[in-house]
Amino acid sequence: MKVLVMNGPNLNFLGIREKGIYGEDNYESLCKRIQAKADALGIEAEVYQNNSEGALIDRIQAAYADGTQGIIINPGAYTHYSYALRDALASVQMPKIEVHISNVHQREEFRHVSVTAPVCNGQIVGMGLMGYELALEAMIELVK
Repeated sequence: MKVLVMNGPNLNFLGIREKGIYGEDNYESLCKRIQAKADALGIEAEVYQNNSEGALIDRIQAAYADGTQGIIINPGAYTHYSYALRDALASVQMPKIEVHISNVHQREEFRHVSVTAPVCNGQIVGMGLMGYELALEAMIELVK
């Protein structure tokens, strides 16, 4: 089973930006954690990060034809306003899970609305980096 784990803008700055919200762990440690969990589950996980909306859309479209069976995505700020990213996610018929490190519902009002979640099978918020591991476990069940 092949899963694409996508991260949007500023996720590459984990451990640098807003440590009180996102924690001390850096992006490399997140990637290692995802790979370790994927290995333990016996699945292939490709981790991809980009700050550009167009590049994220291109990768989602590529997933349609490259054997990807599910997408886990943390769209970052694009969560709240990128209808283009939402449409790209809607266009690929495979399970999708949205992940957010912080509990977006406890934060600023503009973060309470996700335009991407309605085209995903589920959303995991507020579980820190563990949310990615939970999403990998859930993805196995969704792909079955």
